[in-house]
Amino acid sequence: MPLYAELHRHLGGAVVPRIFWRFLHRHNHPLAARYPDYESFERFVTRPRATLTEFLELHTMVEQVQTLENLPYFISKLVRGAYVFEGILYMELRYTPFYRTDPAFSETQRLLQMREVVRTVQLAAESSEYPLILRQILCMHSRLPYSINRAIVDLAASEPECVCGVDLAGPDTLYAGRLQEWIDLFSYARSFGLKTTCHLFETPNGLYPELLPYVDRIGHGIQIPLRQPELLEAIAARGQCLEVCPTSYLRTGTMQSLEALREVFERCERAGVDIAICTDNPGLHNVRLPFEYENLLTLDIINFDQLRRCQQAAYRHAFAWPHADSPDSLIANITGSARLVQSE
Repeated sequence: MPLYAELHRHLGGAVVPRIFWRFLHRHNHPLAARYPDYESFERFVTRPRATLTEFLELHTMVEQVQTLENLPYFISKLVRGAYVFEGILYMELRYTPFYRTDPAFSETQRLLQMREVVRTVQLAAESSEYPLILRQILCMHSRLPYSINRAIVDLAASEPECVCGVDLAGPDTLYAGRLQEWIDLFSYARSFGLKTTCHLFETPNGLYPELLPYVDRIGHGIQIPLRQPELLEAIAARGQCLEVCPTSYLRTGTMQSLEALREVFERCERAGVDIAICTDNPGLHNVRLPFEYENLLTLDIINFDQLRRCQQAAYRHAFAWPHADSPDSLIANITGSARLVQSE
């Protein structure tokens, strides 16, 4: 039965390797020749990278395939898998729409085509068979110029039925030198009433406290309790939530072991900072959201009470959860029904 809310999942990393590999071969894509058998492809996409920047090259590869005409296929498979195999009821899917437009077009044409991308994603996500609630977060990107990033914010504000917020993604090494630009763009987004999140404090290179006051949630944020715990009090006062994606930190070289996350959870709990457990790139990592919870429990990083609080936090901090029911009552009703079935 669907239970989970997923707040941090990238379109570029969401489709499981086997589905992606089959698509390449069925369509005779040039990448298929590089990976004639599935095992070699799976090893390539799931092996750990040394840095986040190196890992993000995988997104570039996927974006070349997830073109506008192919998006319905990938979105439909994503929704089916998330609903059936992960028990996800609500999802915020993030991506940079400019990178799903036709690179043969002029910049002006590509900016106009971004709207078609957003509407295509939303239409493909609507399924009576798999009634997952999906909303989009549009990502500004650290490799894009100000004008395109501002156009992404404008698009997000003009599509409230599809888009629930904006993000800043891309290599965090490129944030420096443009901090005022990002502050201006987040302030601009907030002037429309848009919710904001940002990839911050994911790696030791991404420590930009100047941006924290301008976001509603913090994408990752694990380096805050580990390196700058003095910031937690202000984060709690602002009611911000960390979007923690455990397996990502092993795949991007950010952590050698998940044991370090124990301190993240403990310090955040003491400070009153909520954590939502997320997947980030479940396809490229070959992991599903329930496993992220189970793995943290198995490693004794969190207990069942913390698990419940993280589930509740995900709904509470969701940008577009559409129901009047509180996340606490929703989870209580679902788990209560499950206990009743077991007792019968």
